[in-house]
Amino acid sequence: MSGSDNVDLPDLSQESPQGAPQALLNNDASQEAAPRYSAADLEAVFDVPVTVSAVLGKSAMEVSQLLKLGKGTILELDRKVGEAIDIYVNDRLVARGEVVLVEDRLGITMTEIIKAGSGS
Repeated sequence: MSGSDNVDLPDLSQESPQGAPQALLNNDASQEAAPRYSAADLEAVFDVPVTVSAVLGKSAMEVSQLLKLGKGTILELDRKVGEAIDIYVNDRLVARGEVVLVEDRLGITMTEIIKAGSGS
């Protein structure tokens, strides 16, 4: 992947005196006509269910081999240790990340957002 696949996001950590992030304020007169959106504008889709999958790797095998798998069997995947994993939302590649340990559970930290049309 080239560095151009990363999405540039505005820095929202700088607050204005009124409490609105500086990156969202339009000071340029030519941009004043542009509509301003907030999280409240997305409220209609907050309850839409999505399926999120984190793919560690893939392996191809015949059904006979699959039936022979048992507890403790090691399955070789197509990825190397430390290589980024793919994160899919509704079967669409949206990001890459790393596996992290959060207390006694596994989690994923996103390291790269995939632009629409550049995935898979």
